[in-house]
Amino acid sequence: MHFVCNGIHPLLRLVVVCASLFNRRGAKHIWVEQSLSFSGSRLQPKVTPSPVSGPAHFHQLAGKCFIHTESTYKYEFCPFHNITQHEQSFRWNAYSGILGIWQEWEMVNNTFTGMWMRDGDACGTRNRETKVIFVCSASSKLAQVSEPSTCVYSLTFETPLVCHPHSLLVYPTLSETLQKEWDEAEQARYEGLITEQGYNNLLKGIFEDAGLLKSEKVKIKLPEVVADSGTHNSLHKCTEDLEKQREEVKRLRSLLTQHNIPFDSEQTHEPKGQTTTTVKEQHPRGDHGLLDQL
Repeated sequence: MHFVCNGIHPLLRLVVVCASLFNRRGAKHIWVEQSLSFSGSRLQPKVTPSPVSGPAHFHQLAGKCFIHTESTYKYEFCPFHNITQHEQSFRWNAYSGILGIWQEWEMVNNTFTGMWMRDGDACGTRNRETKVIFVCSASSKLAQVSEPSTCVYSLTFETPLVCHPHSLLVYPTLSETLQKEWDEAEQARYEGLITEQGYNNLLKGIFEDAGLLKSEKVKIKLPEVVADSGTHNSLHKCTEDLEKQREEVKRLRSLLTQHNIPFDSEQTHEPKGQTTTTVKEQHPRGDHGLLDQL
């Protein structure tokens, strides 16, 4: 066996060694760890998790992870980060992937009803996603994972953080400004000034501003070249205005000459073809004081 292992590729050598160990007691654990290590290195998130938001007492869950094993799968839930699934089998290509990345809260009637983890690994023509449901318990733990529909998972998270009757209210998590906007929307709906759909749209905007929902607003940033072109346009306009002023001076000079009105002109050392004319007591453009003498 030693001679054979030295004569083959290192990766195949690992497989041979693990296969030989499989017949020994405790070898199963060694093979599973190797499989998870190999598959886990392929996890590539599609998007960046949204910022931490929601009830302040939930923020303590950021940076923590909770593990739950069902059948041949191990699930790892990291609040405000992601959810992963690892198949614990002897297959060389055992599945290990992302079931969702933290994005936004689900809210119904002023209550947080769950967390949505979306944009997980591809699953046919869509991406995997998971809804996290909270249940009151004496300790925080990942209790159950199911797949009610294809590629959509449901995760039950037990925690004492939701045991207080007001622990999942949405309104207290908002700033005073957003609370005022919500109050005004409620009043407008009560007085019949807006429809139910209009009220829901206002709430959606408030929740997006609070970071509770992923905003669908498109932010357009003008490229820097636009700012530069603005400078160029200003310079171009300035040049045009200067030419117009010179034409106006020529027109006035010609008008004065036609009516034998004396004036003084002063030549400056300007480039050839450019002349500056100074007219005594010249009125601003638009003032026809000079023409009154005609």
